[in-house]
Amino acid sequence: MTCTKSTRKPRWADWPSTCQTAEGSNREGSSMRGHCLCGRIGFEVDPPVLSCVSCHCDSCRRQCAAPMTTYFGVRDGQWRWTGEEPKRFNSSPGVERSFCPHCGTPISFRSTTMSDVLHLYVATLENPEALRPTLHVAYEEKLTWLELGDGLPTCIGPDYTKVQPLPED
Repeated sequence: MTCTKSTRKPRWADWPSTCQTAEGSNREGSSMRGHCLCGRIGFEVDPPVLSCVSCHCDSCRRQCAAPMTTYFGVRDGQWRWTGEEPKRFNSSPGVERSFCPHCGTPISFRSTTMSDVLHLYVATLENPEALRPTLHVAYEEKLTWLELGDGLPTCIGPDYTKVQPLPED
């Protein structure tokens, strides 16, 4: 695994290294809510969030139809569906992805290597500015024309826990 250190000085020094909140937000604050484009699939998440990373892997890019996607991880028991449940499919061995069957919005993914953690897409949050990524994963799959200047560390492969271990329960 190859990773580089960021030279950028974090503005949220008291936030764990696995996730950053936007200025003024509260780490232990109220629940975060999100939903799909049509609103039929909704969810609520109780803090704290375990991680927030931007992924460049081919599977995430294809599911989200974007050059990269940003997701955050939460442990089971800290989130719940507030609308219909999304449709699920196995995109590759050990990876389950979900989406709204009505409007097609990608909602989440789960890996068997972290079976007690659900990863939800930041863009589905009612306030997507509430979280900031701290790492680029699967950086070796980044599209060559995508130029990034955020100074975040990069990681080869999708397993961010090797660089930013999850906090214990």
